[in-house]
Amino acid sequence: MKTFAAAIALATAATWPAAPLFAQEAEAPATPDWTETSNVYTQKLIDFEAGFYPEGASQAGYEQYDGLTFDLSADSTERYVAGARELRAEFAAAMASETNPFVKQDLAILIDSLDRSILSSELNERMMLEWAELPQSIFYSIGAMLSDQTAEHRRASAVQLLRRYTGVADGFEPYTELAKARFEESRGDGKIGPYRVEVQESIGKIPTFAAGIRELFEKYDIDGADEALDAMDAQFADYGEWTQEVVLPAARGEARLPEELYALNLRNVGIDMDPREAMSRARRGFYEIRAQMEALAPQIAEKNGWEETDMASVMARLKQQTIPNDEIEEFYQGVNRELEAKIRANDIVSLPDTELQMRVASQAESAAQPAPHMRPPRLIGNTGEQGTFVLTVGNPTASADDVYDDFNHPAASWTLSAHEARPGHEMQFAALVEQGVSLARMLYAFNSVNVEGWALYAEAEMLPHEPIEGQFIAQQFRLLRAARAFLDPALNLGLMTREEAERVLREDALFSPGMTKQELDRYQFRMPGQAGSYYYGYRKLIDLRVETELALGEDFNEKAFNDFLLSQGIIPLELIAKAVREEFIPSQRSGG
Repeated sequence: MKTFAAAIALATAATWPAAPLFAQEAEAPATPDWTETSNVYTQKLIDFEAGFYPEGASQAGYEQYDGLTFDLSADSTERYVAGARELRAEFAAAMASETNPFVKQDLAILIDSLDRSILSSELNERMMLEWAELPQSIFYSIGAMLSDQTAEHRRASAVQLLRRYTGVADGFEPYTELAKARFEESRGDGKIGPYRVEVQESIGKIPTFAAGIRELFEKYDIDGADEALDAMDAQFADYGEWTQEVVLPAARGEARLPEELYALNLRNVGIDMDPREAMSRARRGFYEIRAQMEALAPQIAEKNGWEETDMASVMARLKQQTIPNDEIEEFYQGVNRELEAKIRANDIVSLPDTELQMRVASQAESAAQPAPHMRPPRLIGNTGEQGTFVLTVGNPTASADDVYDDFNHPAASWTLSAHEARPGHEMQFAALVEQGVSLARMLYAFNSVNVEGWALYAEAEMLPHEPIEGQFIAQQFRLLRAARAFLDPALNLGLMTREEAERVLREDALFSPGMTKQELDRYQFRMPGQAGSYYYGYRKLIDLRVETELALGEDFNEKAFNDFLLSQGIIPLELIAKAVREEFIPSQRSGG
Protein backbone atom coordinates (compact mmCIF):
# COMPACT_ATOMS: atom_id res chain seq x y z
CA MET A 1 0.00 0.00 0.00
CA LYS A 2 1.07 3.62 -0.52
CA THR A 3 2.16 4.02 3.10
CA PHE A 4 -0.28 4.85 5.85
CA ALA A 5 -0.55 8.61 5.27
CA ALA A 6 -0.73 8.42 1.48
CA ALA A 7 -3.26 5.62 1.52
CA ILE A 8 -5.59 7.44 3.87
CA ALA A 9 -5.45 10.55 1.71
CA LEU A 10 -6.41 8.54 -1.36
CA ALA A 11 -8.98 6.45 0.44
CA THR A 12 -10.85 9.42 1.81
CA ALA A 13 -10.36 11.98 -0.99
CA ALA A 14 -8.86 14.45 1.45
CA THR A 15 -8.63 18.07 0.38
CA TRP A 16 -8.35 17.63 -3.38
CA PRO A 17 -10.28 15.22 -5.62
CA ALA A 18 -8.64 11.82 -5.27
CA ALA A 19 -10.55 10.20 -8.09
CA PRO A 20 -9.80 12.88 -10.61
CA LEU A 21 -11.24 14.23 -13.69
CA PHE A 22 -11.72 13.30 -17.31
CA ALA A 23 -9.88 13.87 -20.48
CA GLN A 24 -11.21 13.46 -24.00
CA GLU A 25 -9.24 13.75 -27.19
CA ALA A 26 -10.97 15.68 -29.94
CA GLU A 27 -12.25 13.72 -32.89
CA ALA A 28 -11.99 10.32 -31.21
CA PRO A 29 -13.01 7.39 -33.41
CA ALA A 30 -16.75 7.23 -34.01
CA THR A 31 -17.01 3.66 -32.72
CA PRO A 32 -16.56 2.95 -28.99
CA ASP A 33 -14.20 0.04 -29.58
CA TRP A 34 -11.09 1.84 -28.35
CA THR A 35 -12.88 3.05 -25.21
CA GLU A 36 -14.08 -0.45 -24.42
CA THR A 37 -10.56 -1.78 -24.87
CA SER A 38 -9.11 0.93 -22.69
CA ASN A 39 -11.72 0.42 -19.99
CA VAL A 40 -10.83 -3.25 -19.67
CA TYR A 41 -7.27 -2.25 -18.73
CA THR A 42 -8.39 0.54 -16.41
CA GLN A 43 -10.87 -1.68 -14.62
CA LYS A 44 -7.97 -3.89 -13.58
CA LEU A 45 -6.31 -0.93 -11.87
CA ILE A 46 -9.59 0.18 -10.28
CA ASP A 47 -10.22 -3.29 -8.86
CA PHE A 48 -6.63 -3.60 -7.65
CA GLU A 49 -6.58 -0.28 -5.84
CA ALA A 50 -10.09 -0.77 -4.43
CA GLY A 51 -8.76 -3.86 -2.68
CA PHE A 52 -6.52 -1.58 -0.60
CA TYR A 53 -8.64 1.58 -0.27
CA PRO A 54 -12.23 0.94 -1.33
CA GLU A 55 -13.38 4.36 -0.03
CA GLY A 56 -11.77 5.98 -3.07
CA ALA A 57 -13.68 3.73 -5.47
CA SER A 58 -16.90 4.31 -3.52
CA GLN A 59 -16.50 8.08 -3.74
CA ALA A 60 -15.83 7.84 -7.46
CA GLY A 61 -19.25 6.19 -7.77
CA TYR A 62 -18.70 2.42 -7.49
CA GLU A 63 -21.49 1.57 -5.07
CA GLN A 64 -20.29 -2.01 -4.52
CA TYR A 65 -17.53 -0.54 -2.34
CA ASP A 66 -19.84 1.51 -0.12
CA GLY A 67 -19.16 0.79 3.53
CA LEU A 68 -15.81 -0.92 2.96
CA THR A 69 -12.66 0.40 4.66
CA PHE A 70 -9.01 0.61 3.69
CA ASP A 71 -6.39 -2.04 4.42
CA LEU A 72 -4.21 -1.08 7.37
CA SER A 73 -2.60 -4.47 7.95
CA ALA A 74 1.13 -4.72 8.63
CA ASP A 75 2.09 -6.04 5.18
CA SER A 76 -0.24 -3.87 3.11
CA THR A 77 2.50 -1.65 1.68
CA GLU A 78 4.57 -4.65 0.60
CA ARG A 79 1.56 -6.30 -1.02
CA TYR A 80 0.51 -3.06 -2.72
CA VAL A 81 3.92 -2.44 -4.28
CA ALA A 82 4.22 -6.05 -5.46
CA GLY A 83 0.77 -5.95 -7.07
CA ALA A 84 1.39 -2.54 -8.60
CA ARG A 85 4.64 -3.71 -10.20
CA GLU A 86 2.91 -6.75 -11.66
CA LEU A 87 0.10 -4.63 -13.10
CA ARG A 88 2.54 -2.10 -14.48
CA ALA A 89 4.40 -4.85 -16.33
CA GLU A 90 1.11 -6.02 -17.83
CA PHE A 91 0.27 -2.49 -19.01
CA ALA A 92 3.76 -2.00 -20.44
CA ALA A 93 3.41 -5.21 -22.46
CA ALA A 94 0.02 -4.01 -23.71
CA MET A 95 1.61 -0.72 -24.82
CA ALA A 96 3.89 -2.70 -27.09
CA SER A 97 1.05 -4.68 -28.67
CA GLU A 98 -1.80 -2.15 -28.88
CA THR A 99 -1.97 -0.04 -32.04
CA ASN A 100 -4.81 2.39 -31.33
CA PRO A 101 -3.27 5.74 -30.28
CA PHE A 102 -6.08 6.51 -27.82
CA VAL A 103 -5.64 3.19 -26.04
CA LYS A 104 -1.89 3.75 -25.91
CA GLN A 105 -2.42 7.21 -24.38
CA ASP A 106 -4.67 5.72 -21.73
CA LEU A 107 -2.16 3.00 -20.96
CA ALA A 108 0.49 5.71 -20.54
CA ILE A 109 -1.82 7.47 -18.05
CA LEU A 110 -2.23 4.25 -16.06
CA ILE A 111 1.49 3.46 -16.10
CA ASP A 112 2.37 6.96 -14.93
CA SER A 113 -0.11 6.68 -12.07
CA LEU A 114 1.38 3.37 -10.98
CA ASP A 115 4.94 4.66 -11.28
CA ARG A 116 4.16 7.58 -8.98
CA SER A 117 2.30 5.34 -6.54
CA ILE A 118 5.17 2.87 -6.33
CA LEU A 119 7.73 5.64 -5.90
CA SER A 120 5.61 7.32 -3.22
CA SER A 121 5.27 4.04 -1.31
CA GLU A 122 8.98 3.33 -1.44
CA LEU A 123 10.17 6.82 -0.57
CA ASN A 124 7.76 7.25 2.32
CA GLU A 125 8.50 3.81 3.73
CA ARG A 126 12.24 4.47 3.55
CA MET A 127 12.24 8.03 4.88
CA MET A 128 9.17 8.70 7.01
CA LEU A 129 7.45 7.49 10.16
CA GLU A 130 3.93 6.44 9.22
CA TRP A 131 1.41 8.76 10.84
CA ALA A 132 -1.63 10.60 9.58
CA GLU A 133 -4.52 12.62 10.95
CA LEU A 134 -6.83 9.64 11.29
CA PRO A 135 -9.85 11.46 12.83
CA GLN A 136 -9.78 13.99 9.98
CA SER A 137 -9.59 11.21 7.42
CA ILE A 138 -12.52 9.36 8.98
CA PHE A 139 -14.49 12.62 8.92
CA TYR A 140 -13.80 12.94 5.18
CA SER A 141 -14.88 9.37 4.54
CA ILE A 142 -18.12 9.66 6.53
CA GLY A 143 -18.77 13.09 5.00
CA ALA A 144 -18.51 11.68 1.51
CA MET A 145 -21.41 9.33 2.25
CA LEU A 146 -23.47 11.76 4.32
CA SER A 147 -23.81 14.51 1.77
CA ASP A 148 -26.50 16.10 -0.34
CA GLN A 149 -24.44 14.98 -3.33
CA THR A 150 -24.74 11.32 -2.35
CA ALA A 151 -27.88 9.42 -3.36
CA GLU A 152 -30.15 8.79 -0.39
CA HIS A 153 -30.06 5.00 -0.74
CA ARG A 154 -26.27 5.04 -0.26
CA ARG A 155 -26.12 7.07 2.95
CA ALA A 156 -26.86 4.21 5.32
CA SER A 157 -23.46 2.72 4.42
CA ALA A 158 -21.93 5.41 6.65
CA VAL A 159 -23.01 3.29 9.63
CA GLN A 160 -21.02 0.33 8.35
CA LEU A 161 -18.02 2.57 7.70
CA LEU A 162 -18.02 3.90 11.24
CA ARG A 163 -18.62 0.48 12.77
CA ARG A 164 -15.59 -0.83 10.92
CA TYR A 165 -13.39 2.16 11.73
CA THR A 166 -14.23 1.85 15.41
CA GLY A 167 -13.95 -1.95 15.60
CA VAL A 168 -17.62 -2.31 16.64
CA ALA A 169 -18.23 -4.50 13.56
CA ASP A 170 -17.37 -8.17 14.02
CA GLY A 171 -13.87 -9.05 12.88
CA PHE A 172 -12.51 -5.49 12.95
CA GLU A 173 -10.07 -3.79 15.28
CA PRO A 174 -10.34 -0.07 15.99
CA TYR A 175 -8.44 1.81 13.31
CA THR A 176 -6.90 4.03 15.97
CA GLU A 177 -5.19 0.92 17.39
CA LEU A 178 -4.09 -0.23 13.93
CA ALA A 179 -2.69 3.23 13.26
CA LYS A 180 -0.69 3.15 16.49
CA ALA A 181 0.75 -0.21 15.51
CA ARG A 182 1.71 1.01 12.05
CA PHE A 183 3.51 3.99 13.59
CA GLU A 184 5.55 1.73 15.86
CA GLU A 185 6.31 -0.71 13.04
CA SER A 186 7.61 2.14 10.88
CA ARG A 187 10.29 3.24 13.34
CA GLY A 188 13.84 2.97 12.02
CA ASP A 189 17.19 4.71 11.89
CA GLY A 190 17.30 7.84 9.77
CA LYS A 191 13.55 8.19 9.42
CA ILE A 192 11.89 11.50 10.16
CA GLY A 193 8.57 12.12 11.84
CA PRO A 194 5.71 14.42 10.87
CA TYR A 195 6.10 18.16 11.29
CA ARG A 196 5.62 19.23 14.92
CA VAL A 197 3.18 22.06 14.17
CA GLU A 198 0.98 19.76 12.08
CA VAL A 199 0.88 17.22 14.89
CA GLN A 200 0.02 19.84 17.49
CA GLU A 201 -2.79 21.30 15.39
CA SER A 202 -4.17 17.86 14.58
CA ILE A 203 -4.63 17.15 18.28
CA GLY A 204 -6.61 20.35 18.75
CA LYS A 205 -8.94 19.55 15.85
CA ILE A 206 -9.94 16.05 17.00
CA PRO A 207 -13.01 17.19 19.04
CA THR A 208 -14.18 19.23 16.03
CA PHE A 209 -14.10 16.17 13.77
CA ALA A 210 -15.85 13.99 16.35
CA ALA A 211 -18.60 16.58 16.70
CA GLY A 212 -18.75 16.99 12.91
CA ILE A 213 -19.34 13.26 12.40
CA ARG A 214 -22.13 13.23 14.99
CA GLU A 215 -23.72 16.25 13.30
CA LEU A 216 -23.71 14.45 9.94
CA PHE A 217 -25.53 11.39 11.32
CA GLU A 218 -28.07 13.69 12.98
CA LYS A 219 -28.52 15.89 9.91
CA TYR A 220 -29.32 12.95 7.63
CA ASP A 221 -31.30 11.08 10.32
CA ILE A 222 -29.21 7.91 10.02
CA ASP A 223 -30.07 5.29 12.66
CA GLY A 224 -27.92 2.51 14.03
CA ALA A 225 -24.73 4.46 14.67
CA ASP A 226 -25.04 5.17 18.42
CA GLU A 227 -22.73 2.38 19.58
CA ALA A 228 -20.08 3.27 17.00
CA LEU A 229 -20.38 7.00 17.74
CA ASP A 230 -19.81 6.41 21.44
CA ALA A 231 -16.82 4.21 20.64
CA MET A 232 -15.53 6.87 18.25
CA ASP A 233 -15.59 9.56 20.94
CA ALA A 234 -13.53 7.44 23.30
CA GLN A 235 -11.13 6.26 20.62
CA PHE A 236 -10.57 9.73 19.16
CA ALA A 237 -9.84 11.11 22.62
CA ASP A 238 -7.41 8.28 23.28
CA TYR A 239 -5.78 8.77 19.88
CA GLY A 240 -5.25 12.43 20.71
CA GLU A 241 -3.57 11.53 24.00
CA TRP A 242 -1.40 8.93 22.26
CA THR A 243 -0.45 11.45 19.56
CA GLN A 244 0.56 13.90 22.27
CA GLU A 245 2.60 11.37 24.21
CA VAL A 246 4.14 9.26 21.43
CA VAL A 247 4.04 11.05 18.08
CA LEU A 248 4.82 14.58 19.18
CA PRO A 249 8.21 13.67 20.76
CA ALA A 250 9.15 11.97 17.45
CA ALA A 251 8.03 14.92 15.32
CA ARG A 252 10.51 16.98 13.35
CA GLY A 253 11.05 20.61 14.19
CA GLU A 254 11.61 21.75 10.60
CA ALA A 255 8.81 21.69 8.05
CA ARG A 256 10.98 20.90 5.01
CA LEU A 257 10.60 17.48 3.40
CA PRO A 258 13.55 15.57 1.97
CA GLU A 259 14.15 16.90 -1.55
CA GLU A 260 13.22 13.58 -3.14
CA LEU A 261 9.76 13.73 -1.58
CA TYR A 262 9.25 17.38 -2.52
CA ALA A 263 10.29 16.62 -6.11
CA LEU A 264 7.71 13.81 -6.20
CA ASN A 265 5.06 16.22 -4.93
CA LEU A 266 5.85 18.60 -7.80
CA ARG A 267 5.63 15.73 -10.27
CA ASN A 268 2.30 14.59 -8.81
CA VAL A 269 0.68 18.01 -9.27
CA GLY A 270 2.01 18.35 -12.84
CA ILE A 271 4.85 20.86 -12.44
CA ASP A 272 7.60 19.70 -14.80
CA MET A 273 9.80 22.81 -14.62
CA ASP A 274 12.87 23.28 -12.46
CA PRO A 275 11.53 24.99 -9.33
CA ARG A 276 14.14 27.76 -9.47
CA GLU A 277 13.13 28.70 -13.01
CA ALA A 278 9.45 28.59 -11.99
CA MET A 279 10.28 30.90 -9.07
CA SER A 280 11.99 33.38 -11.37
CA ARG A 281 9.02 33.58 -13.72
CA ALA A 282 6.59 33.90 -10.83
CA ARG A 283 8.54 36.76 -9.27
CA ARG A 284 8.34 38.69 -12.54
CA GLY A 285 4.61 38.06 -12.68
CA PHE A 286 4.25 39.17 -9.06
CA TYR A 287 5.80 42.54 -9.88
CA GLU A 288 3.55 43.09 -12.90
CA ILE A 289 0.34 42.13 -11.09
CA ARG A 290 1.16 44.32 -8.09
CA ALA A 291 1.66 47.27 -10.46
CA GLN A 292 -1.82 46.66 -11.91
CA MET A 293 -3.31 46.73 -8.40
CA GLU A 294 -1.47 49.96 -7.66
CA ALA A 295 -3.04 51.48 -10.78
CA LEU A 296 -6.57 50.37 -9.83
CA ALA A 297 -6.47 51.54 -6.20
CA PRO A 298 -6.75 55.32 -6.90
CA GLN A 299 -9.62 54.72 -9.33
CA ILE A 300 -11.56 52.81 -6.65
CA ALA A 301 -10.83 55.52 -4.08
CA GLU A 302 -12.07 58.22 -6.44
CA LYS A 303 -15.23 56.27 -7.27
CA ASN A 304 -16.07 55.85 -3.58
CA GLY A 305 -14.90 59.25 -2.37
CA TRP A 306 -12.11 57.88 -0.20
CA GLU A 307 -9.21 60.12 0.69
CA GLU A 308 -6.52 57.42 0.91
CA THR A 309 -5.58 56.06 -2.53
CA ASP A 310 -2.81 53.52 -1.79
CA MET A 311 -3.36 49.76 -2.15
CA ALA A 312 -3.42 48.94 1.54
CA SER A 313 -5.90 51.68 2.42
CA VAL A 314 -8.24 50.75 -0.41
CA MET A 315 -8.07 47.07 0.59
CA ALA A 316 -8.90 47.95 4.19
CA ARG A 317 -11.91 49.99 3.04
CA LEU A 318 -13.20 47.14 0.88
CA LYS A 319 -12.88 44.65 3.73
CA GLN A 320 -14.90 46.90 6.00
CA GLN A 321 -17.92 46.17 3.80
CA THR A 322 -18.52 42.87 5.60
CA ILE A 323 -21.27 40.45 4.57
CA PRO A 324 -22.81 38.83 7.69
CA ASN A 325 -22.27 35.07 7.82
CA ASP A 326 -26.01 34.39 7.82
CA GLU A 327 -26.38 36.36 4.57
CA ILE A 328 -23.24 35.32 2.72
CA GLU A 329 -24.66 32.28 0.91
CA GLU A 330 -27.56 34.29 -0.52
CA PHE A 331 -25.18 37.09 -1.49
CA TYR A 332 -22.83 34.75 -3.35
CA GLN A 333 -25.77 33.08 -5.08
CA GLY A 334 -26.76 36.50 -6.42
CA VAL A 335 -23.24 37.18 -7.66
CA ASN A 336 -23.14 33.77 -9.33
CA ARG A 337 -26.33 34.60 -11.19
CA GLU A 338 -24.86 37.92 -12.33
CA LEU A 339 -21.74 36.15 -13.59
CA GLU A 340 -23.85 33.68 -15.56
CA ALA A 341 -25.74 36.57 -17.15
CA LYS A 342 -22.45 38.19 -18.15
CA ILE A 343 -21.18 34.90 -19.57
CA ARG A 344 -24.27 34.60 -21.77
CA ALA A 345 -24.30 38.26 -22.80
CA ASN A 346 -20.66 38.18 -23.86
CA ASP A 347 -20.59 34.66 -25.40
CA ILE A 348 -17.73 33.54 -23.17
CA VAL A 349 -18.55 29.83 -22.79
CA SER A 350 -21.54 27.49 -22.99
CA LEU A 351 -23.25 27.21 -19.60
CA PRO A 352 -24.96 24.10 -18.22
CA ASP A 353 -28.73 24.21 -17.77
CA THR A 354 -28.56 23.22 -14.10
CA GLU A 355 -28.64 25.65 -11.17
CA LEU A 356 -25.36 26.11 -9.33
CA GLN A 357 -25.10 24.33 -5.97
CA MET A 358 -23.29 26.12 -3.13
CA ARG A 359 -23.31 26.30 0.67
CA VAL A 360 -21.27 27.58 3.62
CA ALA A 361 -18.85 25.08 5.15
CA SER A 362 -19.45 23.51 8.55
CA GLN A 363 -16.98 24.06 11.38
CA ALA A 364 -15.50 20.60 10.83
CA GLU A 365 -15.15 21.17 7.07
CA SER A 366 -13.40 24.46 7.72
CA ALA A 367 -11.02 22.73 10.13
CA ALA A 368 -10.19 20.12 7.50
CA GLN A 369 -9.99 22.54 4.57
CA PRO A 370 -9.93 26.21 5.60
CA ALA A 371 -10.07 27.60 2.05
CA PRO A 372 -13.16 27.74 -0.22
CA HIS A 373 -13.31 24.76 -2.57
CA MET A 374 -15.40 22.78 -5.02
CA ARG A 375 -16.71 19.44 -3.77
CA PRO A 376 -17.00 17.19 -6.83
CA PRO A 377 -19.90 14.88 -7.62
CA ARG A 378 -19.55 11.16 -8.20
CA LEU A 379 -18.05 10.49 -11.61
CA ILE A 380 -19.19 6.89 -12.15
CA GLY A 381 -22.92 6.19 -12.46
CA ASN A 382 -23.86 9.82 -11.96
CA THR A 383 -27.63 10.28 -12.01
CA GLY A 384 -27.72 14.06 -11.83
CA GLU A 385 -25.54 14.77 -8.78
CA GLN A 386 -23.66 18.07 -9.11
CA GLY A 387 -20.53 19.55 -7.67
CA THR A 388 -20.99 21.96 -4.77
CA PHE A 389 -19.15 25.23 -4.16
CA VAL A 390 -18.27 25.15 -0.44
CA LEU A 391 -17.53 28.58 1.00
CA THR A 392 -15.43 28.80 4.16
CA VAL A 393 -15.63 31.97 6.24
CA GLY A 394 -12.99 31.21 8.86
CA ASN A 395 -9.85 29.28 9.76
CA PRO A 396 -10.47 27.29 12.96
CA THR A 397 -6.76 26.59 13.44
CA ALA A 398 -5.93 30.30 13.59
CA SER A 399 -6.00 32.14 16.90
CA ALA A 400 -8.93 34.32 17.93
CA ASP A 401 -6.88 37.39 17.04
CA ASP A 402 -6.09 36.14 13.53
CA VAL A 403 -9.00 37.60 11.57
CA TYR A 404 -10.05 35.88 8.33
CA ASP A 405 -11.80 38.52 6.24
CA ASP A 406 -10.68 37.71 2.71
CA PHE A 407 -13.92 36.23 1.32
CA ASN A 408 -16.75 37.86 3.27
CA HIS A 409 -16.90 41.22 1.51
CA PRO A 410 -18.63 41.99 -1.82
CA ALA A 411 -15.50 42.74 -3.85
CA ALA A 412 -14.13 39.24 -3.17
CA SER A 413 -17.25 37.42 -4.31
CA TRP A 414 -16.68 37.94 -8.03
CA THR A 415 -13.36 36.25 -8.65
CA LEU A 416 -13.93 33.54 -6.02
CA SER A 417 -17.21 32.60 -7.70
CA ALA A 418 -15.59 32.60 -11.14
CA HIS A 419 -12.88 30.25 -9.84
CA GLU A 420 -14.92 27.74 -7.83
CA ALA A 421 -18.26 28.00 -9.63
CA ARG A 422 -18.89 29.21 -13.18
CA PRO A 423 -16.99 29.21 -15.47
CA GLY A 424 -14.38 27.58 -13.17
CA HIS A 425 -14.27 24.25 -11.35
CA GLU A 426 -18.01 23.61 -11.31
CA MET A 427 -18.11 23.62 -15.10
CA GLN A 428 -15.16 21.25 -15.31
CA PHE A 429 -17.12 18.70 -13.30
CA ALA A 430 -20.32 19.41 -15.20
CA ALA A 431 -18.48 18.65 -18.44
CA LEU A 432 -17.14 15.45 -16.90
CA VAL A 433 -20.57 14.20 -16.03
CA GLU A 434 -22.16 15.16 -19.35
CA GLN A 435 -19.52 13.74 -21.70
CA GLY A 436 -18.69 10.06 -21.87
CA VAL A 437 -14.97 9.34 -21.73
CA SER A 438 -12.71 6.42 -20.98
CA LEU A 439 -12.23 5.39 -17.35
CA ALA A 440 -8.51 6.09 -17.52
CA ARG A 441 -9.15 9.70 -18.47
CA MET A 442 -11.99 10.10 -16.00
CA LEU A 443 -10.21 8.66 -12.96
CA TYR A 444 -6.44 8.88 -13.49
CA ALA A 445 -5.59 11.84 -15.75
CA PHE A 446 -5.98 14.56 -13.13
CA ASN A 447 -3.31 16.84 -11.78
CA SER A 448 -3.49 20.26 -10.15
CA VAL A 449 -1.80 22.09 -13.03
CA ASN A 450 -4.64 20.97 -15.30
CA VAL A 451 -7.56 21.69 -13.02
CA GLU A 452 -6.30 24.85 -11.31
CA GLY A 453 -4.92 26.26 -14.55
CA TRP A 454 -8.46 26.30 -15.98
CA ALA A 455 -9.97 27.84 -12.85
CA LEU A 456 -7.45 30.69 -12.78
CA TYR A 457 -7.93 31.18 -16.52
CA ALA A 458 -11.69 31.34 -15.83
CA GLU A 459 -11.03 34.16 -13.35
CA ALA A 460 -9.13 36.05 -16.07
CA GLU A 461 -11.98 35.54 -18.56
CA MET A 462 -14.46 37.16 -16.19
CA LEU A 463 -12.24 39.98 -14.89
CA PRO A 464 -13.14 42.52 -17.64
CA HIS A 465 -16.84 42.04 -16.90
CA GLU A 466 -16.63 42.68 -13.15
CA PRO A 467 -16.96 45.97 -11.23
CA ILE A 468 -13.67 47.72 -10.60
CA GLU A 469 -13.67 46.59 -6.95
CA GLY A 470 -14.03 43.00 -8.13
CA GLN A 471 -11.17 43.49 -10.59
CA PHE A 472 -8.96 44.76 -7.77
CA ILE A 473 -9.55 41.63 -5.69
CA ALA A 474 -9.20 39.44 -8.79
CA GLN A 475 -5.73 40.90 -9.22
CA GLN A 476 -5.01 40.35 -5.52
CA PHE A 477 -5.79 36.66 -5.87
CA ARG A 478 -3.74 36.43 -9.05
CA LEU A 479 -0.94 38.06 -7.04
CA LEU A 480 -1.41 35.32 -4.44
CA ARG A 481 -1.06 32.61 -7.11
CA ALA A 482 2.19 34.18 -8.34
CA ALA A 483 3.41 34.44 -4.75
CA ARG A 484 2.60 30.77 -4.17
CA ALA A 485 4.73 29.80 -7.14
CA PHE A 486 7.87 31.24 -5.55
CA LEU A 487 7.08 31.00 -1.82
CA ASP A 488 6.24 27.29 -1.79
CA PRO A 489 9.52 26.16 -3.40
CA ALA A 490 11.54 28.79 -1.53
CA LEU A 491 10.29 27.45 1.80
CA ASN A 492 10.72 23.82 0.80
CA LEU A 493 14.20 24.32 -0.62
CA GLY A 494 15.35 26.27 2.42
CA LEU A 495 15.72 29.55 0.53
CA MET A 496 13.33 31.55 2.72
CA THR A 497 12.02 31.51 6.28
CA ARG A 498 8.34 31.31 7.22
CA GLU A 499 8.60 34.82 8.67
CA GLU A 500 9.89 36.18 5.35
CA ALA A 501 7.11 34.43 3.43
CA GLU A 502 4.54 35.75 5.89
CA ARG A 503 5.71 39.30 5.25
CA VAL A 504 5.11 38.88 1.51
CA LEU A 505 1.56 37.62 2.03
CA ARG A 506 0.66 40.15 4.70
CA GLU A 507 2.40 43.33 3.54
CA ASP A 508 2.64 42.91 -0.22
CA ALA A 509 -0.39 40.76 -1.03
CA LEU A 510 -2.49 42.22 1.82
CA PHE A 511 -4.07 39.02 3.13
CA SER A 512 -5.44 38.55 6.63
CA PRO A 513 -3.56 36.72 9.41
CA GLY A 514 -5.97 33.78 9.22
CA MET A 515 -5.63 33.47 5.45
CA THR A 516 -1.85 33.88 5.65
CA LYS A 517 -1.60 31.11 8.22
CA GLN A 518 -3.55 28.64 6.12
CA GLU A 519 -1.42 29.55 3.10
CA LEU A 520 1.87 28.99 4.92
CA ASP A 521 0.56 25.76 6.46
CA ARG A 522 -0.40 24.65 2.98
CA TYR A 523 3.11 25.23 1.62
CA GLN A 524 4.88 23.64 4.56
CA PHE A 525 2.85 20.61 5.62
CA ARG A 526 -0.70 20.40 4.30
CA MET A 527 0.16 20.14 0.57
CA PRO A 528 3.83 20.98 -0.10
CA GLY A 529 4.38 21.64 -3.81
CA GLN A 530 0.72 21.95 -4.82
CA ALA A 531 0.29 25.70 -4.46
CA GLY A 532 2.55 26.55 -7.39
CA SER A 533 0.32 24.62 -9.81
CA TYR A 534 -2.22 27.46 -10.15
CA TYR A 535 0.08 30.05 -11.68
CA TYR A 536 2.00 27.42 -13.65
CA GLY A 537 -1.16 26.07 -15.29
CA TYR A 538 -2.60 29.53 -15.84
CA ARG A 539 0.51 30.75 -17.67
CA LYS A 540 0.39 27.71 -19.94
CA LEU A 541 -3.27 28.29 -20.80
CA ILE A 542 -2.98 32.00 -21.51
CA ASP A 543 0.05 31.29 -23.69
CA LEU A 544 -2.05 28.77 -25.63
CA ARG A 545 -4.89 31.29 -25.86
CA VAL A 546 -2.67 34.00 -27.38
CA GLU A 547 -1.03 31.49 -29.72
CA THR A 548 -4.50 30.50 -30.95
CA GLU A 549 -5.62 34.11 -31.39
CA LEU A 550 -2.52 34.86 -33.47
CA ALA A 551 -3.03 31.77 -35.59
CA LEU A 552 -6.71 32.47 -36.31
CA GLY A 553 -6.86 36.25 -36.42
CA GLU A 554 -10.41 37.32 -37.23
CA ASP A 555 -11.52 33.69 -37.19
CA PHE A 556 -10.87 33.39 -33.46
CA ASN A 557 -14.04 32.81 -31.44
CA GLU A 558 -13.74 33.05 -27.66
CA LYS A 559 -16.72 30.85 -26.86
CA ALA A 560 -15.71 28.15 -29.32
CA PHE A 561 -12.17 28.13 -27.90
CA ASN A 562 -13.34 27.87 -24.29
CA ASP A 563 -15.89 25.18 -25.12
CA PHE A 564 -13.14 23.22 -26.85
CA LEU A 565 -10.86 23.49 -23.81
CA LEU A 566 -13.60 22.17 -21.54
CA SER A 567 -14.37 19.35 -23.95
CA GLN A 568 -10.78 18.15 -23.61
CA GLY A 569 -11.19 17.61 -19.91
CA ILE A 570 -8.24 17.44 -17.54
CA ILE A 571 -5.61 15.68 -19.58
CA PRO A 572 -2.11 17.19 -19.36
CA LEU A 573 -2.00 20.67 -20.84
CA GLU A 574 0.57 19.54 -23.41
CA LEU A 575 -2.06 17.20 -24.88
CA ILE A 576 -4.69 19.93 -24.80
CA ALA A 577 -2.29 22.23 -26.65
CA LYS A 578 -1.69 19.48 -29.21
CA ALA A 579 -5.45 19.12 -29.75
CA VAL A 580 -5.87 22.89 -30.13
CA ARG A 581 -3.11 23.06 -32.75
CA GLU A 582 -4.10 19.96 -34.69
CA GLU A 583 -7.90 20.01 -34.35
CA PHE A 584 -9.33 23.32 -33.17
CA ILE A 585 -7.26 25.79 -35.19
CA PRO A 586 -7.71 24.01 -38.57
CA SER A 587 -11.46 23.61 -37.91
CA GLN A 588 -11.91 27.32 -37.21
CA ARG A 589 -10.07 28.80 -40.19
CA SER A 590 -12.28 30.42 -42.82
CA GLY A 591 -13.10 27.84 -45.42
CA GLY A 592 -11.64 25.12 -43.20
